[in-house]
Amino acid sequence: MAQKKDYLKGQFDNAVPSIIKGIDRDVERGEDALMLGLGIVMLSSTFAPVAPPSILLPLVALTFAISAGFARINYHNMERKLLESMAQLEGHEKIILYPIAAVFVDYPMHSLAESFNPLKNLKRTWKSALGGILINPLWMPIFYVMGMQIIEEKNLGILNRAIIGVEQKISSLSSLV
Repeated sequence: MAQKKDYLKGQFDNAVPSIIKGIDRDVERGEDALMLGLGIVMLSSTFAPVAPPSILLPLVALTFAISAGFARINYHNMERKLLESMAQLEGHEKIILYPIAAVFVDYPMHSLAESFNPLKNLKRTWKSALGGILINPLWMPIFYVMGMQIIEEKNLGILNRAIIGVEQKISSLSSLV
């Protein structure tokens, strides 16, 4: 299946609502991925009686890493598709979408390679090491990728609030007309 390059569906008479609908759908997809990862991690305790911690804890870290990684890729795709869509719009339409585009500028997400590099994320590395010292060294990778998961959730929440603000602005403008 070919991936769409923008949010426009060929109709330019209602391009802004089409873009908002598309990016809102992608935000929900990212939130769903994060919630699926968290749900799987919460269910992992049911395997504790049969799986030793040396097997179960790396699987928990892997689950967090996969869900946060998918959300990060989704975030980058949303940014790319929004910018490509906005390039095809007129000035007044771009102004309406500016608060959403500003989120990607104000809260940039680094690449996955940089996010998984402990030397480039010293604060997260320090926190995960401290948690591992306090609880169990096998928990250090879990804390590290859990920090990625939290950042993903925060950025998707900020993006969701921007989308809601733009939707409210559009509905108030359409009620005036």
